[in-house]
Amino acid sequence: MGTFFRALGAGVVAAVVTGGARSVLDTVSPGGPDRWTRTNHRGEPISLLEGPAVAAGLVAGALVAGPDARTRTATALATAGGGAFGLVDDLAEDTSTRTKGIKGHVGALLKGQVTTGGLKVLGIGTTSLAAAFVGTRRTGSTFGYLTDVAVNGSIVALSANLFNLLDLRPGRALKSGAALALPLAVTPVGATSGAVLGAAVAAAPGDLSERDMLGDGGANALGALVGTQVAFGTPRAVRLLALAAVLGLNVASEKVSFSKVIDGNPLLRRFDQWGRRPAAPAARPTPSAPSAASPVDEPSSGQDAPA
Repeated sequence: MGTFFRALGAGVVAAVVTGGARSVLDTVSPGGPDRWTRTNHRGEPISLLEGPAVAAGLVAGALVAGPDARTRTATALATAGGGAFGLVDDLAEDTSTRTKGIKGHVGALLKGQVTTGGLKVLGIGTTSLAAAFVGTRRTGSTFGYLTDVAVNGSIVALSANLFNLLDLRPGRALKSGAALALPLAVTPVGATSGAVLGAAVAAAPGDLSERDMLGDGGANALGALVGTQVAFGTPRAVRLLALAAVLGLNVASEKVSFSKVIDGNPLLRRFDQWGRRPAAPAARPTPSAPSAASPVDEPSSGQDAPA
């Protein structure tokens, strides 16, 4: 019963903070509204302000949900780190280079080139590892403890990046976070699911209507929080399987389009499109246009490609 009330409180706090922060940021946008505005494929403006609002709501909810001070601190640290370093990449990215993916950013770092994406990889990796040191309980040998820390930190960091890869269509990352949080609600840190659901409910209307997007700041924070639920709430065998899964998905993303996979599966496509605005109809060729011209495969949302 205590877990239920903590989950309920975390959900309310996350929703209120997310909605309140979004309203405040809409009134007082640091650097001006243009700095936070992107243009989607419809030619319509879309705001990045959802990202910091969701990150703030998730951190606030995590501080309410944690079963003890150690877990609360670790979860909030991981979530805040994901949000902060993701936000740096959102606002300071050098769009002239367009270096993408973990492989691209790590490759640039090895060449001595520090991109904002590379800074994000280092920053989220560091905060995830620090959170793992704080949140991982020592139950055996020093080697076992350090192994658990490495596994837990990797789950958090890779989950943060995975959710960034999902933030390519309206509502996709929010719905994925909610879908994963529900079964994780039965774990010892299950009350954190309330924070995920609360923030998602508050942010969903703007995200699904394509007025807002999570961006790196919001998606990384959401992924890091979900990652902490696995890292601090499941047995070692489950964590090892989860690590293999998130690592495999991150690696696969370098070669495979998640959007194409989702669109090719009727069940996943229905879940992905639930609540979204209808896709813009494809333009018919003009009489003068060659009838054999190949159509352009446009993304169906204003979400930027992940860094």
